[in-house]
Amino acid sequence: MSAALSSVPANTDKVGPRHFLDLKDLDAATLRQILDVARSMKTMQQNRRFPLHPRRPLAGRMLGIILSKPSTRTRVSFEVGIRQLGGDAIILSPGEMQLGRGETIADTGRVLSRFVDALVLRTGKTDSLQTLAKWSSVPVINGLTPSSHPVQILADILTFEEHRGPVKGKTFAWTGDGNNVLTSLIEGAVRFGFALRAATPADMRPAQDVLDWAKAQGGDVQWTDDPKAAVHKADCVVTDTWISMSDSDDEAAARIAKLAPYQVNTELMALAAADALFMHCLPAHIGEEVTQDVFEGPHSVVFDEAENRLHAQKGILAWAMGGADWASFGKE
Repeated sequence: MSAALSSVPANTDKVGPRHFLDLKDLDAATLRQILDVARSMKTMQQNRRFPLHPRRPLAGRMLGIILSKPSTRTRVSFEVGIRQLGGDAIILSPGEMQLGRGETIADTGRVLSRFVDALVLRTGKTDSLQTLAKWSSVPVINGLTPSSHPVQILADILTFEEHRGPVKGKTFAWTGDGNNVLTSLIEGAVRFGFALRAATPADMRPAQDVLDWAKAQGGDVQWTDDPKAAVHKADCVVTDTWISMSDSDDEAAARIAKLAPYQVNTELMALAAADALFMHCLPAHIGEEVTQDVFEGPHSVVFDEAENRLHAQKGILAWAMGGADWASFGKE
């Protein structure tokens, strides 16, 4: 960091921007209200001929979306969401900015804050998100980091409640790798009051500080290396891809072999509740973490889940960008 930059204080305004970085950063009541507003806006959209919000509450507002990793759902859902609320979006990648030529993420945040009203960051470096939020004077939203994926979990909870009613008191099971989605699912379990049984190989278990946080918060979160124990009578079974974009062929083969016992197949789903849902944040690798019959079967809600990225994120945009009147976004 340059001497000039280090001499300038980061954004420390007590009434600073509403960053959406991790579920644990927000209290349960706020997260519930975000989902309630999201659900209301979805209903409003379904009851109208056109998908645009009738009041265009974010008219004239600009969302900057920084994508340092390839994206389908994150890019499209945020871009469509801000436009349905009356605003607009600009898509940015490090290779198209000076960020890709050595400009710091701190300086990038300070500059972009002069041009846009909020920023979404999808990044391969967790510290980039924290730095961007520290130096940005507009809201920063976590579109995905290696550590967490909070927007996905809000979409998952919205989906579950559409199909099965209130999530509080229900039981979710995770089987596979202890990755960023699982970390956010743990935080979601604590904040929304559902139980979570996570099954991973011992050397892929969730970070201990995440489990310790959940315990300290009174959450009902348990880890096991036995997928059958995790899935037993669960109301929802969740998994994710086993292979990272950065894995070599040899690394991918080793991970597939190690995680094979954690595949979600009909035998494993049979251990869950009779009306259990199956979720996957996509993209899926059929035949690896899930079989075709489960992915396309009656338990699967993966495409409802994908659609609800749009609606959940509109709730987040309302909260982050809508000011004191943000909850009214759910009303015509």
